[in-house]
Amino acid sequence: MGISIWQLLIVLGIVVLLFGTKKLRNIGSDLGGAIRGFKKSMNDDEAPSNDPKAVEEKSDAQVYQTSAEDKTEQKPHS
Repeated sequence: MGISIWQLLIVLGIVVLLFGTKKLRNIGSDLGGAIRGFKKSMNDDEAPSNDPKAVEEKSDAQVYQTSAEDKTEQKPHS
């Protein structure tokens, strides 16, 4: 009454045919990045503010976020 290995392989084959391996790889890397970001933000909330390593990591993340926002705000001159 469970799902057999053959049923899982058929479903996997259909998914690969529908999306292609490149699209699935991109989805997997995006999902992994989202999970890493979530875990890092959860750990940042729990880290004490007087820990120099945690403070340095937070400032690096803020610099990265600011520079990413600056890039998206720049508009090409026409």
